[in-house]
Amino acid sequence: MPLLKPEPDIWPLNLLDPASDNLVTGEETPWWALYTLARFEKKLMRQLIEIEIPFFGPTIARRYRSPQGRIRTSVEPLFPNYVFIKGDEMARYRAISTGSVSRCMPVANSLELVDDLRQIRNLILTDAPLAPETRLEPGQKVRVKSGVFKGFEGTIVRRENEVRLLISVRYMGRGASVALDDCQVEAV
Repeated sequence: MPLLKPEPDIWPLNLLDPASDNLVTGEETPWWALYTLARFEKKLMRQLIEIEIPFFGPTIARRYRSPQGRIRTSVEPLFPNYVFIKGDEMARYRAISTGSVSRCMPVANSLELVDDLRQIRNLILTDAPLAPETRLEPGQKVRVKSGVFKGFEGTIVRRENEVRLLISVRYMGRGASVALDDCQVEAV
């Protein structure tokens, strides 16, 4: 069975670029967290492209073994049921009117959310194997000082004798983690 090609998880592509922020002019466009119906994330993202509403719904590739023993790769949402949109009340209304949204929540601190989403996006673009994290555990804040992830900031999570850097979206209490060596990180 052929695998489906990956679909865009961000539109427009420069949505999270610092240069695209309206903060230079003093105008801040609100962000909204849309909670989709079960397994409707990709459908909603296709609909948002059609109606030209800026969004980010991070997706990652996940490898698994089929019942026949073949290795398959699927593209799954990093944050199941969540898609973030940027827009005014009319954009929010048009997004909800797609029929794919269960509820919509305003983001109180847009700057913090955009900063977190920018880090998640950059982490996804490294093509490193990522693991979704549903629960954030308390830990030490660190910055990666060497390697492919140099400059990333996050929280260290220790599990099963491996050190993992956790990049989180504070708004949701979720994130993604990547395995690192102790020598690659420094305390912030």
